[in-house]
Amino acid sequence: SHWLDMGKKISNAPGIFRVNWFRKDEDGKFMWPGFGENTRVLQWIVERVRGRAGAVESPFGLMPKLDDINWQGMDFDAEQFYKLMEVDRAAAQDEAEDQKTLFDTFGDRLPADMETQRQALIARLDDAPEVWQVK
Repeated sequence: SHWLDMGKKISNAPGIFRVNWFRKDEDGKFMWPGFGENTRVLQWIVERVRGRAGAVESPFGLMPKLDDINWQGMDFDAEQFYKLMEVDRAAAQDEAEDQKTLFDTFGDRLPADMETQRQALIARLDDAPEVWQVK
């Protein structure tokens, strides 16, 4: 609650960014090439905060487009990126339901804004295609 309240009181509070460094493909292999490459996404985050990087609206919020990430010196092709950025509606809806189970363990100690955000995610997913793609 404290941090949610602070976000309402501070006009220039930083944005919240969600990353999933541990997403796996159909073969159970990590899709992102590794810890050393995380700075590429962090660079995009900093540039977004400064208003200098693009994004596209997804069911999860704003996501980088292929050209928004610095790929210099990295062997990571466009198809890998597009697959990594996909949002599978059914899987995301299952995750939102799992969040409800977690939220229930907090009872009335859970800030109402948390459930409001979860419900907003569910509404965005309900409106999304079966598989949302960044391209």
